[in-house]
Amino acid sequence: MPPNVDEQNLTGVEYAQQLAETESGLGWAGKGFRRNLTIVIAVTWSIFQLCIASWLLLDSIYIRAIHLAFGLILIYLNIPFIKYHPKRRPDLKYLLLFGRITFLDILLGVASVGAALYIVLDYDGIAMRYGMPIERDIILGVVLVVTLLEATRRIIGPALPVIALGFIAYAFAGPYMPDVIAFKGVSLDRFVGQMSMSSEGIYGIPLDVSATIVFLFVLFGTMLEKAGAGNYFIKLALSLLGGFKGGPAKAAILGSGLTGMVSGSSIANIVTTGTFTIPLMKKVGYPATKAAAIEVAASTDGQLAPPIMGAAAFIIAEYVNVPYVDVIKAAAVPAFVSYASLLYISHVEASKLGLRGMRRSELPPLFKTLFSGVHYLIPLCMLLYELVVLRHSPELAAFNAIVVLAAVMLVQKPVMAMRANRPVGPAILEALGDVFISLADGARNMAGVAMATAAAGIIVGVVALGLGGLITQIIDVLSAGNIYLMLVITAVASLIIGMGLPTTATYIVMASLTAPAIVHIGGDYGFIVPLMAAHLFCFFFGILADDTPPVGLAAYAAAAIAESPPIPTGIQGFLYDIRTAILPFMFIFNHDLILHDIDSFPMAIMIFVTACIGNFAFASATQGWLRTNNRWYEIPFMLCITLVMLRPDATADLLGVPHEQRYWCCLIGIALFGLLYLAQGPRARANNPKRVAAW
Repeated sequence: MPPNVDEQNLTGVEYAQQLAETESGLGWAGKGFRRNLTIVIAVTWSIFQLCIASWLLLDSIYIRAIHLAFGLILIYLNIPFIKYHPKRRPDLKYLLLFGRITFLDILLGVASVGAALYIVLDYDGIAMRYGMPIERDIILGVVLVVTLLEATRRIIGPALPVIALGFIAYAFAGPYMPDVIAFKGVSLDRFVGQMSMSSEGIYGIPLDVSATIVFLFVLFGTMLEKAGAGNYFIKLALSLLGGFKGGPAKAAILGSGLTGMVSGSSIANIVTTGTFTIPLMKKVGYPATKAAAIEVAASTDGQLAPPIMGAAAFIIAEYVNVPYVDVIKAAAVPAFVSYASLLYISHVEASKLGLRGMRRSELPPLFKTLFSGVHYLIPLCMLLYELVVLRHSPELAAFNAIVVLAAVMLVQKPVMAMRANRPVGPAILEALGDVFISLADGARNMAGVAMATAAAGIIVGVVALGLGGLITQIIDVLSAGNIYLMLVITAVASLIIGMGLPTTATYIVMASLTAPAIVHIGGDYGFIVPLMAAHLFCFFFGILADDTPPVGLAAYAAAAIAESPPIPTGIQGFLYDIRTAILPFMFIFNHDLILHDIDSFPMAIMIFVTACIGNFAFASATQGWLRTNNRWYEIPFMLCITLVMLRPDATADLLGVPHEQRYWCCLIGIALFGLLYLAQGPRARANNPKRVAAW
């Protein structure tokens, strides 16, 4: 079961909301003075982050340490040592003391803050004795590691701390390991110096990205949701697509894509969109499991959708050392192809079930809906303009978009009050309250991300101590130099590790361990893999782990809303996500899919269209349906179409076509797809299932 969630006596929506809090941050569980103190600290954290993005100049180590300290104190003030539930475990009443915040938790919080800020308080001294820590450095360094791992366990569960402890143990026990995996090991002085006295461990690149970029985008998404944009996106998607066959499913996919652009969280997407779309999907005839699975697949892929793409995308930009807009460019075609294919799958499922869309009278009017929330598009357009046109840094772009969004929030309710002939004064106060609470909620949602990036920094730091080369050798031995086997090992490892970790942590761990190995080993065997492709490969499979049974939290959240069994929901969602899983394998070999060295917009559109057709064919093969049930001999043709459309370079080599003319080979795939479509026509007309009315 997912950690820190008590599902007893909860409705499905309440359970999903608790899962969202488990994934993204902490709830306001306290009351009285502690609750008020928590809100003040959270708002102060948000204001600090806005200041460093605009006018406050601080050393990057200072920013990272202060960012970490804020997250630590919020966790220790709000999450007890253990979640004790008397109804579930009456035999463990002696744990009741640890099921609430005690003086010990507050003491741990103060100690963790002191340890995190120690590098700031004695910055010059630490810099002078780098590599030669004194006793005080070692004590506070150990305190930081211990309290950080405990805070991480409290907020995101035990998986990441256990993995980090495994790496720590390996760092010290390396010399005593078998020869194949033996490692020279480290001393306590070197370990503490790496983890807490440098920018190569806890205070490394992942925490830096969390402190300078991710926080602002999470805050932007939180404010946008608080302003009401989530409901607007759902109604807009429903007004556009609700009338088509299986319309609510298509609306769920589009709505999750729009919401995912700004939230970067699978479960947050499900709670925002699924509470509305899953009941509508069930109403028009989708079985509960499939309705939940469609929402899971759509919300999971929300983290692939530019411009935000989840916290890990910003870390990719730092690791690959490219502007963030280049990450957006590289991920755009696979992300949009994935969503187009999911729309296709929802249509296939509706066709299988003989479903129809919703009545126009049941749908929100399109133009009225569009114009009712057009002001929500202003900050989004501002963000895109800053990122893509002006090429400002992500933090500056997010800051400017937040300023515009805050202005929208402050104006929105007074204008609504004026139109309704209500007093403006209370509306202004309510708008100010919304902005204030948004600042607190943004910090709350960041606590988990801050801990994940800092704890993952321990793993990165251990790898940097000398394990990197050894890991490459081990992967090379396991794969026997076979690039295909190496990619399968990486994908499976990402899915397994990602079952218990947030997407960001999964990406950091796998990118540190395998991305350099993919590039290095591929180069040794004459196969060039762009560094961006290797990192996106890890990123994609880290995201897909969100709905991988048996732990995928996204599947639990959607199943709770749909009242469907979670494991079958996760399996069905994973089957839908297979069409996304093949894309990383394809862009490792066909770099056109990530627009590598491609700057022509018409060429990018052509690549997108051909990739869509290829993925449609793959979806038809895996779902067993094109116009009607597939015959067994049609599936190999569909897989052949997939290969031709997604790997035109390989087809061109096979046919002896010059590389520059490789996309002419796609005509073969298009023709074959058309022939299959026509061939199924007579069977489709003869076997058309009874159409089920949506009303």
